[in-house]
Amino acid sequence: MTAELVRGQNHTLPQTRLEIRVSAGSPVVAGATLGDERGTVRGAEWVAHPASHRVPGLEVSRQAAADHRLAVDLDALPDEVHRVTVLLALPMGAGRPGRFGAVAAPFVAVTGLDGAEIATFTLTGLDTESAVSALELYRRQGGWKVRAVGQGYAAGLAEMLADQGVAGAAELAASIQEAVASGLARSVTPPPRSPDGERVRHPAGPAASPDDGRPAAPAQAPEPLADPASSHTDLPGGPVNYAHPRRQTSAPPPPPAAPPTAPGQPAQPVAGDAGGWSMDERLYNQIWGMFEDLARAVAAYRSAVDFAESRMDQELDRTLSDPRSRIGGAGDRAREQARAKRDELTGRAREALDRDLAQLAAESAVVEPALPAAYAGWDNPVWHGYRVPMENPMAMRIGDLRLPEGNGLRIPLLVRLPLERGIWIDSGRTGSEAAAATSGDQLRRLAMETAVALAARLLAVHPSDEFSVHVIDPAGSAAAQLSPLVRAGVLAGPPAAGAEGVSSVLAHLTRRVDLVQMALRAGAADALPPDLDTGEQLLIVNDFPHGFDDRAVTQLRYLADEGPSVGVHLLMVADREDARAYGPVLDPLWRSQLRITPVADDHLADPWVGHAWTFEPMRAPEGSHVMDQVLALVAAARRAGYR
Repeated sequence: MTAELVRGQNHTLPQTRLEIRVSAGSPVVAGATLGDERGTVRGAEWVAHPASHRVPGLEVSRQAAADHRLAVDLDALPDEVHRVTVLLALPMGAGRPGRFGAVAAPFVAVTGLDGAEIATFTLTGLDTESAVSALELYRRQGGWKVRAVGQGYAAGLAEMLADQGVAGAAELAASIQEAVASGLARSVTPPPRSPDGERVRHPAGPAASPDDGRPAAPAQAPEPLADPASSHTDLPGGPVNYAHPRRQTSAPPPPPAAPPTAPGQPAQPVAGDAGGWSMDERLYNQIWGMFEDLARAVAAYRSAVDFAESRMDQELDRTLSDPRSRIGGAGDRAREQARAKRDELTGRAREALDRDLAQLAAESAVVEPALPAAYAGWDNPVWHGYRVPMENPMAMRIGDLRLPEGNGLRIPLLVRLPLERGIWIDSGRTGSEAAAATSGDQLRRLAMETAVALAARLLAVHPSDEFSVHVIDPAGSAAAQLSPLVRAGVLAGPPAAGAEGVSSVLAHLTRRVDLVQMALRAGAADALPPDLDTGEQLLIVNDFPHGFDDRAVTQLRYLADEGPSVGVHLLMVADREDARAYGPVLDPLWRSQLRITPVADDHLADPWVGHAWTFEPMRAPEGSHVMDQVLALVAAARRAGYR
């Protein structure tokens, strides 16, 4: 029976391997500290947080999220540890709630490995606090108990850590918030969570039990995001709905049923087996479901392998601590038995992962051929029958993601449209093997080619009069890469070069943002100038910050902050190191954008578990003219529309 605790109440824990689940109304940082018999945290190595998510016996989430699962193995804690305190804190930054009183009360549950709740606690009564000690697990008479704490700190994480005796609490708190900010910047934005967006079927992950593995690695449900609101007007004066035009708010029709299968056999995959009003929406939700399934399956496998290694080390330590076991063959037998048990556990975990991977691979083989052009790779035959669409799409594919355990399985990375975040293509050396094997000049060339391919795709998936592309190339260094767009005649104007060109384009787009925002605030859509293009606008910026003075930098930051809400989006090609001379003033600009790379790189994190995924950009097959053919059709549709 679950114990529903109130502040100060305690409850006996019947087992030592647990999960602590946190649910909050907005993203929170979840961490934990280890304390000695006096409750003192002896150093930063006794604090588990997003920048250092593992300590002995404890694993926490790597990033801020609305939901967390913390893995706890009390038997694996150091002997000096008598207390584990679970901490929650609000991420710092503009646009984020600064106090718990402004968000829904967090809910914390201590569960067994089977998910059964042992004790729960709702942290009510919080107001100005931005950090809170939620609950603590503590030793008592040879066992362990849990106590509901709910102690809040208005001065935040630094005050809370200092209260537990952490030396350098302010510096540690700052490093945690920095890691959280970086994690939020690198995390792939999840889709909105809605009744019609739930995945119908999930491949079963490896089951965890006390004998075969640890609890799954800490997982995080995606932060619910509302559909972008209507935020700019079109020429007739009515509001432009940023939601997908066919997306409904009532319950969608059921997805297609899977073909019947023999008892005990996995369900046959079906393209579009997720909720949604259209096939495009069902495929979008299905792909995100595959993404989540792979993340969680690999998390369970990695967790089981870690547990098997930890268990082997503990068994060897216990055996070899006895001098008698080191005499004769007892020590060798102990080593062999421990390794055999480890191999058995990891083998079973691998078998479970292989089953999941086989199911996902079969699903991918069915889904890929069914994808619409917006979701398909350039090598998909759907492009050979391409026609300029009549409706705006709800999403677009910008690349693929994979994990090393995935046996080559690739998950399409889909981003919602209109873009809620700008995209930054990193043209510098990122530390990946692919980047290290590529010269600096080639990286810059590949980065711009990636930008052109993304721009071509954006033009192709929108109606011909609904999307415009502007280019700033201050030194004219990307003329060769931009030639497909220039040759097809699909740009809003020639690529802008020199200080005058940079200033002209930025002034034009800044004016557009200002005018639309003023019209929205005044409710005067009919007052917009008749020559104002209210369609979506994309600005490609090459080789930033070269060619940008202080005024131009300020305008670009303004477009990054205010542009997406009124249909102006950034696609930047830049090397972050080149902008170091500006200091931290540009950090918000970088963090506001989704960073991708022109070569394979493992910098992106999923929003559930926080794995480092290898991103691979979308490119047309070698020798293919598919992109030129698609751009020619876009240009022809535009010319026909102008007549």
